[in-house]
Amino acid sequence: MGIMVDSQDEGVGSSGGRCSRGFRSLMRRKQVDSAHAKGEGHHQLAKELSILQLIAIGVGSTIGAGVYVLVGTVAKEHSGPSLTISFLIAGIAAALSAFCYAELSSRCPSAGSAYHYSYICIGEGVAWMIGWALILEYTVGGSSVARGISPNLALFFGGPDSLPAFLARVQIPGLDVVVDPCAAILVLVFTGLLCVGIKESTLVQAIATTLNVCVMVFVIIVGGYLGFQTGWVGYEVPNGYFPYGINGMLAGSATVFFAFIGFDSVASTAEEVKDPQRDLPLGIGIALSICCILYMLVSVVIVGLVPFYAMDPDTPISSAFASHGMQWAVYIITAGAVTALCSNLMGSILPQPRILMAMARDGLLPAFFSRVNKHTQVPVNGTLITGICSAILAFIMDVSQLAGMVSVGTLLAFTIVAVSILILRYVPPDEVPLPSSLQASINSVSLRYSSIPQEIDGGNPKDPAGDSQDGSQHSQGKSEVSLQYPLNAKSGPDKLAELKRRKTATWNIAFVCVGVLLLTSGASAEYLPCIPRFTLCGVGGALTLCGLIVLSWIDQDDARHSFGHTGGFICPFVPLLPVACILVNVYLMINLEVSTWMRVSAWMIIGVFVYLFYGRNNSSLRGAVYVPIAHVEEIYRSSADVQF
Repeated sequence: MGIMVDSQDEGVGSSGGRCSRGFRSLMRRKQVDSAHAKGEGHHQLAKELSILQLIAIGVGSTIGAGVYVLVGTVAKEHSGPSLTISFLIAGIAAALSAFCYAELSSRCPSAGSAYHYSYICIGEGVAWMIGWALILEYTVGGSSVARGISPNLALFFGGPDSLPAFLARVQIPGLDVVVDPCAAILVLVFTGLLCVGIKESTLVQAIATTLNVCVMVFVIIVGGYLGFQTGWVGYEVPNGYFPYGINGMLAGSATVFFAFIGFDSVASTAEEVKDPQRDLPLGIGIALSICCILYMLVSVVIVGLVPFYAMDPDTPISSAFASHGMQWAVYIITAGAVTALCSNLMGSILPQPRILMAMARDGLLPAFFSRVNKHTQVPVNGTLITGICSAILAFIMDVSQLAGMVSVGTLLAFTIVAVSILILRYVPPDEVPLPSSLQASINSVSLRYSSIPQEIDGGNPKDPAGDSQDGSQHSQGKSEVSLQYPLNAKSGPDKLAELKRRKTATWNIAFVCVGVLLLTSGASAEYLPCIPRFTLCGVGGALTLCGLIVLSWIDQDDARHSFGHTGGFICPFVPLLPVACILVNVYLMINLEVSTWMRVSAWMIIGVFVYLFYGRNNSSLRGAVYVPIAHVEEIYRSSADVQF
């Protein structure tokens, strides 16, 4: 393995050279934040968060007001009395992603979440795509949550459209626009709170989350008492426990899966956690478990109080209590919905400034977003920009039609995180980028190995993960520096065996990804004739199964034990678990509406131009020198010796 330098020479005039440079820039990968890298940035966040605060962030960002509506809609249209099983299956599907997030967040505890993980494991192009999609997700998500608060808040002022004049929704004459001052004000208030400090904002979110959980516990206890008093009439229906069949129950699981979105907000605060290796996996796991248990218990009670066909799809919980003479409970339930929305709003605004900061640190966005306030130790610039954009959207636009775009960003992130786990286990990066200012130290360390001749067994091609000396290494964005004895960790037969294993693993990871895409496309394409549809499913299933079997058979990379920060959570059942995670999330993405994909595509096209004209040319990896991981510490020590 040689020393590589990112090749961005401006003198290459041919169109082929420009295309080659452009492709290489998409594939360059950064290193896991080390002590050296952190010491250079001067953009450090406050380490204030403990396990309890992470649980509050996770639960608050996940349980929104949707659960107060979702149980009625899904039970009436899909699941019937089997709604609880739908929630259980959806919770298990969400847990697949949670396991992947838990390992990566403990190994790579830095701001940026899925963007950060994909930049380390896959490359700059995919990382940019994920970061850009998450920007849209959190902006639109925050706006849609804020627009849902004012109708619920109006109940405490006498009913719909009863808010004070300065907070009430107003339709602009001559325009099909309904402005919502209440939503915009709430977004700005919570933005200001997030600027005060992570500890203070998390305390407020924890209070709101606790109140919401108390309301759900009230529904479970009081509703359970009513159920035992009345004999659980909702389960005594002629159609049985599965009125829409198993397919209906599974369709309900796909719908309620989106009620579990939000736990990934915990990973975005990784840099602010006191003990990330221990607390991040626990925070993600416990938060998701609490959400799943509450969802299931609420669904058990509400479906039992009222037959599914008689449920009010808009206010299922309130109407269920009202049917038993407890009209006053509507105020408690509405209070729960308001606190859930407030907590959810904070959870939507919190991650985006940290993703903007991570992208700005890497040079893909202006440095303006990477600045951290010295006193509050919060990325104030990014927080303010996020809050202002969300407030404007919430004020002038009914973003309910854009809500599906939130799902695309989340599902893309979940998919890429699962792929990153496969890469980390089978073909982890074996080279890391160092600044060109260390070139002298790199040359010095390289010469120390000049007494160990390198054994090259006949021009073996480099595997796609990045291990060889030939043209494939250019796909990683590097060109070889002319040195007689490049740094090399392995040689001879061991190197050949390792090259073969990595190449096999890389191809089979690719087979899994392509196979899942074909399989889910065929399964969802009801408009296709039977033969093409079954062909797609057959080819996709064969590729997926082949890749899974081979990955289960070959050894995982030994470097996985030392990659990143060790001693944290390890995702179990690899490769089965991440492959199942990819399958679930791609299937859900394929089944989103065409109009949602058109809107997301427009946003992603804008992102392509931003990357081409700014991010690619300002990336911190432009001109970076890639060296084997085994020699990084030695190079830094050599650099320190030279300085002193």
